[in-house]
Amino acid sequence: MAQEVLTVLVDITGVTRVEGARGSCQMVAFTGTVDCPNFRGRILPGGVDTQKMTAGHLSLSARYILEGTDGTGHAGHIFIENNGETDDPAAPMTTHPHLCTDCPSLQWLETADLYGTLEPRGTDGVCIHIFAR
Repeated sequence: MAQEVLTVLVDITGVTRVEGARGSCQMVAFTGTVDCPNFRGRILPGGVDTQKMTAGHLSLSARYILEGTDGTGHAGHIFIENNGETDDPAAPMTTHPHLCTDCPSLQWLETADLYGTLEPRGTDGVCIHIFAR
């Protein structure tokens, strides 16, 4: 049974887009927060989701760093790289997150079998759920 390990509330702050002859690319800048039992904090400046759309195929790669406090009360950081692909951009997407952390209580996440889901949150945000299998 999967266990939710992080929930990240993302607020989109800007989009830069390029329309090419073979498809489109965009970089989505964002901030946000995380408030769950394993970690509480914020997304540091510089979070970006790079998206490419070619012939109906969407690929994304988001990278960001969380700063905050782990569930044991220790200050720390979590780097997240979250990748996903779909041929149906309107359908829910499952992502493949990779984490790196300086929080001893969460270092097991660096080698855990993780997956993520994205859920729209208003017009300018998403909720990212990260689960361990």
